[in-house]
Amino acid sequence: MTNSHSQHDSAHAPSVWGKVPQRNKNFTGRDDLIEKLRTGLQSKVTAVLPQAQDQSQPAPHALQGLGGVGKSQLAIEYAHRFRHAYDLVWWVPAAQTMLVKSSLAGLARELHLKVGPHSVEDAAEAALDALRRGEPYRNWLLIFDNAENLEINDIVPRGPGHVLITSRNHSWQGVVDTLPVDVFEREESVTFLVRRVGRALGREQADRLAEALGDLPLALEQAGALQAESGMSAEEYLRLLKRQTTRLLGANKPSDYPLSMTAAWATSVSQLKARLPDAVELLRCFAFFGPEPIPRDLLDELPEAYAAGSKIAGLLADPIQLSQVIRELGRYALVRIDSESRTVQVHRLVQALLRDELDGDEADAFRREVHLLLSASVAGYEPDDTTAWPRYANLLGHITTADVKGSRDPNVRKFALSIIRYVYTSGDFASARELVQEFLEAWRVDSGEDDRDVLTAQRHYAIIIRELGAIDESFELNKALMERMRRVLGEGDEETLLLTNSHGADLRYRGDFAEAREHDRESLSRHEAVFGRAHRRTLRAMNNLALDHLLLGDYQEAQALQARVLKLQRQAGSGASRANVLASMNNLARVVRLQGRYREACDLGQDAYDFGLQELGQEHPWTMRSAKDLSIAKRRAGLIEEALELADRTFELQKRGTSIDHPDTLAAALCLANAQRAADQVDDSLRLLRDIVSRFASMYGDDHPFKYGCDSNFALLLRVSGSKEQAREIDEAALAGFDRRLTRQHYFSLTCAINLASDLAEVGLHEEARVLGQETLRDLRALFGDDHPVTLAAGANLVGDLLATGAAEEAAALREDVLDRYDRVLGPNHPDVLVSRQGNRLDFDFDPPVL
Repeated sequence: MTNSHSQHDSAHAPSVWGKVPQRNKNFTGRDDLIEKLRTGLQSKVTAVLPQAQDQSQPAPHALQGLGGVGKSQLAIEYAHRFRHAYDLVWWVPAAQTMLVKSSLAGLARELHLKVGPHSVEDAAEAALDALRRGEPYRNWLLIFDNAENLEINDIVPRGPGHVLITSRNHSWQGVVDTLPVDVFEREESVTFLVRRVGRALGREQADRLAEALGDLPLALEQAGALQAESGMSAEEYLRLLKRQTTRLLGANKPSDYPLSMTAAWATSVSQLKARLPDAVELLRCFAFFGPEPIPRDLLDELPEAYAAGSKIAGLLADPIQLSQVIRELGRYALVRIDSESRTVQVHRLVQALLRDELDGDEADAFRREVHLLLSASVAGYEPDDTTAWPRYANLLGHITTADVKGSRDPNVRKFALSIIRYVYTSGDFASARELVQEFLEAWRVDSGEDDRDVLTAQRHYAIIIRELGAIDESFELNKALMERMRRVLGEGDEETLLLTNSHGADLRYRGDFAEAREHDRESLSRHEAVFGRAHRRTLRAMNNLALDHLLLGDYQEAQALQARVLKLQRQAGSGASRANVLASMNNLARVVRLQGRYREACDLGQDAYDFGLQELGQEHPWTMRSAKDLSIAKRRAGLIEEALELADRTFELQKRGTSIDHPDTLAAALCLANAQRAADQVDDSLRLLRDIVSRFASMYGDDHPFKYGCDSNFALLLRVSGSKEQAREIDEAALAGFDRRLTRQHYFSLTCAINLASDLAEVGLHEEARVLGQETLRDLRALFGDDHPVTLAAGANLVGDLLATGAAEEAAALREDVLDRYDRVLGPNHPDVLVSRQGNRLDFDFDPPVL
């Protein structure tokens, strides 16, 4: 092997260097493959992408070959050897989609993107977007290791940087540029062994060893390590190797495992067992983890509740012996120790061989060890606590491979449920759905539908699918689940109460606001009785009741409840998550806005949004919700340009994180359309509304208040665009729907009535407009008082209808009163005040609150 690359090691280092494993100091040969890889990455390009029209985009490359041929090691060596050519190098474990997203989320934090550490899905997409745009770095290298599933290709970024994939799956050949990786050439094998073992091994002996080991790099590494550590001669090793080969042939090993590898592995393990039996026990335990790095902290002493019956509890309780065992496994090349990341990793081929030598009972025993280690590592760490999320994230790669779903141990199942909640609370709803479905399928077979853990998993599943937009499915599931929980667990059980709280959201999503309020009153009472008045779960129930009051127009009660929730959440030791705190801050700002205190709402909303940006990141669901509500407050306060800019940015982020057919995205779209209309971008606003009006009906149904609200906004745009009769027809239907679902004495109904009166005036029905305007003004004064901006808007519009029907004196008196109040409430320069002074009509649009 040449050493031409060594000069680069001390040269320019990447600004971002993350997750790349330590290189093998014994790496040799493969210079031709590395040169082909370097040439291919730098010369092959795909079609020019729209976002970089002046730049060609390098094509992704894949290293493809059987297990044990050194694909990952080759990628590691390339990364280290040419790190000087990149500003960013990032290693992505790609065996599971969850791991890819988690790694990319870590990259987003490393790039200081405004996403915070608390939304995996959003942070991952933000990182990919930054890579595609080449901001802040154009020269980047991403390595997707062990990408066996071609669906990973949908995540792989195409941009100005380089992508390197390692995989055993030959199907990558039809997707990206592929470089086959085979076993060593004989000269490479000999050079490697001589370097690995040292002077005790001659080239002729190394040649015989390489022949026996089939030139497989992983087998060569283990053979060299054994000889180097034990001083075993080449002849003795070959004799043992032949003996192991004969035994392995008789064991009918799977064809996926090269015989040279199985023999080399078996030889190393048998020698280690004679020297240090505890090391083999720990190694067998490692075989039932995933092939991803195992956190060293996972191997802490087991708590008493987890240690009973454990094979390795004694070893874990002796840190000196444990360190010796791990070092010995590293010396024999049976594990890879990364001191920088404090992890231990076992090659998937070695894991498979270790598992295959165990009978069913032995395998179950070691698998149970892994389950206990995983469970104990997060015992006492709440999945809602964002400071614990890195600990949870480090375990994701082991959940499926370790067959956590197969355990009936209560502690392990509690751990599994915590992992599910962590995954969806961090924003990765799609992965959470796959994970909970996997657990449910297994647990139902083992334990039946009435099992407590099955019921809890179903509760999580309903939350997840509701967040993904499946409103009706979530409602029906929770309705049936509520009956089952009450029958099986009882009314006052903790799980029943948690589901009760969740089911209130189902009712709100269906537009049954009054029913939701009664439901949540009962829920809050039960929560207080079981958990206490200041418990975080009780506070969530109180927050939901406050939202019910808001949706029903009882703003004073909503504000009082919401302020109380926020005060208790902010107290030390409350246990409230940052997302729940942000939700309360935003809800308080919203209710202040609905009371007509727009400037105050802007201040509260800005505080909430800033909190979200700092603590959760700009693409966390609650941060985007607070951004939307802040845009509305700014629009109401007359800060039209600021409102439009924020609404536009939020809609784009929301679309990128979910889809257009999602409740939050539809709300963001409506917010943007309203901001565009306020900024006189009527054509853009109408174009957007034409697209989403049918989507609201599909999402919520034809008889939902939110559907009627969207229709009313659409009618407003149609009227100002000249379609007056069509606007009147739509508003009449919308107002009838509001009256039916909410009564006329509701904010939504009354603002729709204001717009309908304007429709009537536009088509010449002035008397009807006057009568409707007078009724609406009366109802608004009774509901909000004389000084609420919506009340004043209704009065300002009525002035024109009074003049049109000959009531000039009444019109003059009303105009003087309205303008005087407007100056005091909003100030003389507010857009609504200026419109009223000019004698023009005011319109009010609908913005759906978060449910």
